[in-house]
Order: sequence, then C-alpha cells, then structure tokens
Amino acid sequence: MSKLLYKLEQKFGKYAIPNLPLFLIICYAFGFLMNLIRPQWIDVVTLNPYAILHGQVWRLVSWVLVPEETNILIVLLVMYFYYSIGRTLEKTWGSFLFNVYVFSGMFFTVVGAFLLYAFFSIFGAGWIEFQEGAMLASYGAECPAWMGGSYIYAIIAQFFGTFYINMSIFLAFAIMYPDMKVFLFGLLPIKVKFLGIFYCLILGIEIVTGFFRGGFYFGMMELVSIGMSLLNTVIFFIATKKGKYKSPKEIKRQHEYKVKIKKATPVSRHKCAICGRTDESNPELTFRYCSKCTGSYEYCEDHLFTHRHIG
Repeated sequence: MSKLLYKLEQKFGKYAIPNLPLFLIICYAFGFLMNLIRPQWIDVVTLNPYAILHGQVWRLVSWVLVPEETNILIVLLVMYFYYSIGRTLEKTWGSFLFNVYVFSGMFFTVVGAFLLYAFFSIFGAGWIEFQEGAMLASYGAECPAWMGGSYIYAIIAQFFGTFYINMSIFLAFAIMYPDMKVFLFGLLPIKVKFLGIFYCLILGIEIVTGFFRGGFYFGMMELVSIGMSLLNTVIFFIATKKGKYKSPKEIKRQHEYKVKIKKATPVSRHKCAICGRTDESNPELTFRYCSKCTGSYEYCEDHLFTHRHIG
C-alpha cells in the first residue's frame, strides 16, 4: 500500500489540494448558514441514495455541507479544533496523503450509503414500505421531491454526514500524536489518545444500543454509517504501518541530506594504532602495517619502529 501511495504521489501529487482543512471549514460554515437561514434546505443536500438514483446526483458531494452542530459557539469551537488538527496532519503527511485520507473517507461514506440502500431494497423492503405508509398517514401527503421523494430514506440519509469524517481526522491525529494534550472544556488537560479511546467506546456503544433501542434495521443504520465512514482510518493505518509513510519529497530530502553528510565527513583510509592520527588529519605522514604484529595494525612513521609488538 505504501508503495502504491508513493507511485500515486509521484504521478498525481501536483494535483493535491493544498490547505484542504480550510476548504472543509468553509463547507461546514456554509452549511451552518444554510441551516440557520432555512433549515429545510439541508434536506436538499443530504446523502440520500434513493434521491440520487432518481436524478438528484448533486447529493453525491453536497452532503459535506450538512452541519455537525446548530449552536454557533459549538460550531466555532469545532471548526477551529478540526482546522488545527487537520493542518497538523497535512503538514505531517503532506497535502497529497492528507487529500487521499479525507477523500477516501468521503468515498467510503458514499459507498456505505448505497450499501445500506441495497440492504433495505433486498432484505428490508417490507419494513421500508410499512414505515413509509406510517409516515404518509402522519403527514397526509407524499414526501416532496426536494426531500428526496421518500420520508424513510430522508431519515436514513441523516445517518451519513460530516461528523464521522471529522471523527476520522481526529482519530488519525490521536494515533499520530497520542501524548499531545488538549484542554477539555478549555480547562482540563487530557492526552488525545485517551479521548480517542473514549470516542471509540462511545461509537461502539452507539452501535450496540442502536440494535436494542430501535431494532435490527435501526442498528444496521448505525453500524453501516459509522463503520463505513471510519473505514479509511482502519485501512490507512494498517496499510501504512500507523502512518509511517514517506512522500517522494521526504525521501528525496533524506537522500540529499545523507549525500551531504557523506561528503562532509571524510573517510580515513589510514590510522595510527598508537597516536590515532590519520591520513586526513596529517596528510604529510606515511603509514605502514607492521609485519611482526598479530592482526592488521597500522602505524605512522613516528611509531612504526618504536611501538611494542602485539601478539
């Protein structure tokens, strides 16, 4: 996997989006404003496979606008936090690898949404039909096109969003910098590895309780939406051995550094076993091996005939 990433970066690295965290933050901010001005607009951009297959293809990418929070103070804190750790990861890995990590997370999220749609189409068609009928009776009208044309799939689409993409970025940061401290609630210092473990436990509990709280189909929504959104984290750190990936620029930089060090550090061919002088430090001296010493002992001209023989 590391070799594949290396080859891809050599070929496509120049197309990587620099400062990608900034673009993500802009999307979040735009989505927050959409929700603030008119909350119904969010239903137009969610990741709804049913709506996508009925012509609303913009949802394949527009779901990144769905806001994670609706409280402006929390949104500002979240944007600042994720921008900071995103920039740190981008500087550590380089723009190309960070791009691959984030966009693969988005790709797996879209795949997860369609897998869940296929699952319900094959195994849960009856459940979907029953729930849709109940929603129609409750609202007294069919689901409008701007919501995707299906009340149930509009609800399922809400399980896929930017929250888990942000979570994957945080987990990557926690793995790369486990001992770095952050201030919880602005007061309590805590290492990010403990926060990472805590969030993983919360996600696991959320999946398990989903099956008990809402039944098998609700649990599957939780399992697929969380599992597929974080699949990039699992694949990436297994394939690249915990993120120890070197970009072509880094490899080139290290190679040039080694060449400079090699040139700067001359290698001595001759060294006196008594005084330690070499042909580099004293080029005027003559060095010879002693035939009476056991082993390869070399002496300068000042000690060749005066040293005590070894062996």
